[in-house]
Amino acid sequence: MKKRYVFCMLLMCVMILSCSCSRKGTSGNQGINGADTSDGGSVIVGITNDMDSLDPHKAVAAGTMEVLYNVFDGLVKVAPDGSMQPALAKSYRISEDAKTITFTLRDDVKFHNGEALTAEDVIYSLKRVAGMTDEKDIKVVSAFSIISDITESKGADNSTEVIVSLSEADTEMIYYLNTPIVKKGYEQNATNPVGTGPFRFESYKPMESIVIARNDNYYGEAAKLAKVTFKIFGSTDDAFMELLSGKVDIYPYLSSDEADQLKGGYRIISGDQSLIQGLYFNNANDKLKDVRVRQAINYAIDRVDISNLLTAGYSTIINTCMFPSFKKYYNTELNGMYDYNIDKAKELLKEAGYENGMDLEITIPSNYQFHISTGEILVSQLKKVGINAKIKQVDWSTWLSEVYTDRNYETTIIGFDASMAPGDVLERYQSTHKRNLTNYVNADYDKTYAAAKAALDENEKSKLYKDCQKMLTEDAVSAYIMAPALIVAVNVKLDGYTFYPIYFMDMSKVYYREN
Repeated sequence: MKKRYVFCMLLMCVMILSCSCSRKGTSGNQGINGADTSDGGSVIVGITNDMDSLDPHKAVAAGTMEVLYNVFDGLVKVAPDGSMQPALAKSYRISEDAKTITFTLRDDVKFHNGEALTAEDVIYSLKRVAGMTDEKDIKVVSAFSIISDITESKGADNSTEVIVSLSEADTEMIYYLNTPIVKKGYEQNATNPVGTGPFRFESYKPMESIVIARNDNYYGEAAKLAKVTFKIFGSTDDAFMELLSGKVDIYPYLSSDEADQLKGGYRIISGDQSLIQGLYFNNANDKLKDVRVRQAINYAIDRVDISNLLTAGYSTIINTCMFPSFKKYYNTELNGMYDYNIDKAKELLKEAGYENGMDLEITIPSNYQFHISTGEILVSQLKKVGINAKIKQVDWSTWLSEVYTDRNYETTIIGFDASMAPGDVLERYQSTHKRNLTNYVNADYDKTYAAAKAALDENEKSKLYKDCQKMLTEDAVSAYIMAPALIVAVNVKLDGYTFYPIYFMDMSKVYYREN
């Protein structure tokens, strides 16, 4: 009997697969369950994570933001090819010294409450996520620490401009400026968050659903669908059962086994995404301080076996934290550095004083079945070199508190995404960085990373970032496993589902096809 493996969000993905099927029992202007589509129609999207906040500046989980990006826009937005395109700003220009970015605002943007977008709103929003206000619980963007000022000015044609001034050069800053723009003085309102996006917020029921409706006053191309319901499931099993019964229109994060079970009613599509799955080590832990132990674990992992079992071999095997899709910065020289080698693993453990084996705890969020399944395979693999690994499942909030924030763990399996800025992938490994989950401390790394961030020449920046990756891999800071692709089930009557290199389910492009 086939085993199914599922994982969601912030942090999961699966394989590349494609096939096509046909839905039975629907015709004319009807969508799922016979819903009328004459006004654009409505769809149900299955997700397995509740919203951790309806304030886009307080949300931590990637699974939350992939929904909220439909409600909130930034000055710029990520295109499917990874480029940054104007959004609330109709244009932008970066100074030659990379210390000033000037945005020319559109004059036709309104918030969902009917109020016009102003430069004050933009300045407030950017300062809010830069930690330049007194508000609490904001998810401060660390890259914004070099913002020295944000001001309003008038362009030559009397257009409204917002100027972001930096204390030091940063050619990557534009990649962070897709941060959602909110109204000045914005206070979280759990019943009615207001943005400028193609959909407006309609309702939210914790652990049940979040509903968004088309914004008919959108400044850009209007969404085709009239309404989208993101149905929140308590488990991946519950979500898949609803999918099998045809009660869900769109469901991402499928495994190959699940895709095989969908014999009718859905098209199965797949695409790349920027997410890295790994076994992350607490480098400050007494057992894991020794680099030989960390290297031994890396050699004991059969990544190809994991990929074959969980994703039918369609994932990219990796030995670095950089996304393979970031081709300019991805260090290909690290490929194969920790190929499966039981003898080498045992040798290193013996040198480190663990000839008779050791115990190891792997903490995994219980809402990510894919990571749990990965952990189960790892337990079996590590046992072959004398490592007695045990899985500790915790709920998501506990993982965020104990592992991500307090770093009270030995090892953990999780998936990390990032913005399109290559520095965003590597910044968490700086010795004093607050998101340094692995407790990695290396002065040479800190120096190299700082030089890479400051580099204006792209070739120099690429070389230095590759040097950073080499340090992380040689020091076996973590055991990077794979970069999986994303597989999605889509109602056969729908089209327009688009893949992005960030976590984003863009519902504005989805539409019902005419028969």
